[in-house]
Amino acid sequence: MSTEKKRNKKKNRTIMRSVILLLLVAAIGYTIYNSVTADEVEVLKVGDPAPDFTLTDLDGKTHKLSDYKGQGVFLNFWGTWCEPCIKEMPAMASQYDVYEDQGVQILAVNIAQSNFEVETFARQYGLDFPIVIDRDKSVMTAYNIRPLPTTMLVNPQGEIQRIVTGEMTEQDIAGFMEEIKPE
Repeated sequence: MSTEKKRNKKKNRTIMRSVILLLLVAAIGYTIYNSVTADEVEVLKVGDPAPDFTLTDLDGKTHKLSDYKGQGVFLNFWGTWCEPCIKEMPAMASQYDVYEDQGVQILAVNIAQSNFEVETFARQYGLDFPIVIDRDKSVMTAYNIRPLPTTMLVNPQGEIQRIVTGEMTEQDIAGFMEEIKPE
């Protein structure tokens, strides 16, 4: 191999290493910048007032959480692709039929899916409680929702009474609705 080829090979290796190093430094810098400038999202706790929001359901009706003051609200965050969400929806529908007349409402907050996907899902499972879509994920962010499903039980005074992450059985749902039922 000629000296010229060796020099070119060494030069190419040096350039490649420099590019990789530069990319690593940029990635680390971006990560540090994001963590320093990230908005502080306060983690909600039991006893905190539930952040108010207004979202629109599949029929075009607006739902404002504060309009439900005096009632218990079973605030469920979900997605059509979420297996545990799919499993608990029929149980929620069944318990909604029992507790709606007792002052417990369900607001199912879908996370940024299309009307078509959500309407198809609701028809498939015969869901008759209000389903709203959080198109820009602002409500999800305000409630600091991480895993789906997550359910916030809001008591008649508008405070978070319980935070439930993961799939619920029908028995769980009935017990939770009983907890937030107005007296």
